[in-house]
Amino acid sequence: MTNRALRFALTIDLFLAAIFLAGCDTVSPGIQQARITAAQHIQTEEPGDYFIGRRYFKIPEFKFWGYVRRPGQPWSTAQLVVFNEKQKLAPDREALNFGGDNNYEYKLWGNFSGDKVYESGSNNFFPEFVLKKYELISTNPAPIFKSQYSDRARAAMKRTQIEKPE
Repeated sequence: MTNRALRFALTIDLFLAAIFLAGCDTVSPGIQQARITAAQHIQTEEPGDYFIGRRYFKIPEFKFWGYVRRPGQPWSTAQLVVFNEKQKLAPDREALNFGGDNNYEYKLWGNFSGDKVYESGSNNFFPEFVLKKYELISTNPAPIFKSQYSDRARAAMKRTQIEKPE
């Protein structure tokens, strides 16, 4: 292969690599920093007899409440739960604004009953969490779902797809 042909092949390779990499999904520095800050915050959460919850309102047909985790644990360990509201109504139901608190973060007091509840919208069983008390932590917490920081993931999400926190 001549020097000229080699340079041409290398140019084509670099061009194709640039096109390929341009299509890659990257996380913006701002989002990445927010995720790092959130992970650091989780590590500083005081242990105690409470939970951290993230409201996950997907579509009205789904009756689960959202994700619940222990303080100090990453969101990847959270469980998608159905609330038992016999002692305390969920925040959105109490405010008569069903789903209006989507993605809000709460400090929750209560316990897992040990029962699994059938949720007909998703045709799945989820752990039952008996809610006793809640406190709003944030109306704009750091992203925990890929669709919150990736345009490609957001575009690929189906209306009825249930996302898991990372």
